[in-house]
Amino acid sequence: MTEQNFLIKSISNADWERELELIGFDKSYRHKFVDKFIFRNLKIYDLTTPQANIIKQTALSVGADCATHREVITGKIEKSDVILSGTFSQLNKIAVKLKHQPFGLDLLSDKISGQLSEKRNKTKIVGILNITPNSFSDGGMYNSTEKACEHFKQLISDGADMIDIGAESTKRGAPAIAPEKQLEKILPVLEYVRHNNYNIPISIDTRSSVVAAECLKNGASVINDVSGLKYDKDMAEAVAKYDGTLILQHSLGNEKNMEENHTYKSVVDEVFKDLYVQSEYAKSCGIKNIIIDAGIGFDKELEDNFRIINRIEEFYSLGYPLMLGLSRKSLLGLKDSDNEEKDLYTLALNTLAVEHHVDFLRVHNVKIHRKLMDIYRKDLL
Repeated sequence: MTEQNFLIKSISNADWERELELIGFDKSYRHKFVDKFIFRNLKIYDLTTPQANIIKQTALSVGADCATHREVITGKIEKSDVILSGTFSQLNKIAVKLKHQPFGLDLLSDKISGQLSEKRNKTKIVGILNITPNSFSDGGMYNSTEKACEHFKQLISDGADMIDIGAESTKRGAPAIAPEKQLEKILPVLEYVRHNNYNIPISIDTRSSVVAAECLKNGASVINDVSGLKYDKDMAEAVAKYDGTLILQHSLGNEKNMEENHTYKSVVDEVFKDLYVQSEYAKSCGIKNIIIDAGIGFDKELEDNFRIINRIEEFYSLGYPLMLGLSRKSLLGLKDSDNEEKDLYTLALNTLAVEHHVDFLRVHNVKIHRKLMDIYRKDLL
């Protein structure tokens, strides 16, 4: 008998319905069978020992698994995080079974079901317009109304889906700018937008509730608060009052030490939990629309930033659109390089973000990112 040579290929990030079609799998059952191939790991925080034990036993009953603290089985600890692991099919079965369990696990059932949706969003490009003399990247280039309006027009021409206007630098050591000074810079640009009937969402990069309220009254629709509602106690109320969208960024709240070293036990978990707390606060204040930003470059070391970028999809578990802003930042390691070189490396990293279906990319160079969107992964965009 002739020995057979077996050819095996590992499949990852596949269009599973297409793969099933290629092998001739029954068309009528393809859409259901896909859930048997898609795998997900869910980390659930702060469960009681009874909750953790029930989830583990439920997972085992459907062929999935659940990792818990080693002392959960002995009852020597009160709380444990768990990692629930299985295919979409198995996790859906677990969610159904938990509907009939005590200790509040019926509520957890709905949250697990909510995690089982595959995101395939088209990434939008947010162009940065700094109207400040001291931005870390392009300070002074657009510091007059005329130059700012010219650049606004150029960003639109280059393909921006939203424009983020800021008149206060939050780079390390930068002084705070009074609200009235920020408004002196921003309001003429908003008037230019209205006068020319530009139909594009305008975001205002500010930590000031006074600036936010005035800009929302004058045509802006989004407020980008890099402090995560920690700088101005009235910000949430201002955004809610004028029905604005909030870009909620993770930050420890002190702009003067944002580039200093901070120690995280688990940066992804800690940033995730902080964004959860702040988003719940935002909702309690009446803010209806939230975009989250993990705060690349704010209060984080180089390795922290890259851990977040590599695991950026985990932040979708919060249930909000996701923005990533790493354009020309220090994590690129290009302090003495010109903006053209920084933009090329920004583009390279943002390619990973597009791969992970990040909703918004905040960038200085819109043109090259629009080109990326035109040529990259058209089947998924």
